[in-house]
Amino acid sequence: MTPEESMLWDRLRRKQLKGVQFYRQRPLGRFIVDFYAPSARLVVEVDGSHHSQLHQSAIDRERSVWLEAEGFQVLRFSNHDVTTRIEAVVQCIAAAIPAG
Repeated sequence: MTPEESMLWDRLRRKQLKGVQFYRQRPLGRFIVDFYAPSARLVVEVDGSHHSQLHQSAIDRERSVWLEAEGFQVLRFSNHDVTTRIEAVVQCIAAAIPAG
């Protein structure tokens, strides 16, 4: 894990967020996602600076399109978001988790 992924993982693991179990580095289809909450059908990706490169951007779009077609909600955050606005990132993830 990158330092940013580790920082977010500290906030997601052990059902800390709304009692939802998250897993890290999980395969879904032909992709490996950063974080995955099966009960919420939620995928969370933390993107480093290389994700802004044209080739990587196309791969990320393809990944998101496939995941969404499979019924997953995909949230993407930059490393910068995680390091400078961790509370807002966690609140955004919490808001994406269905009630119940």
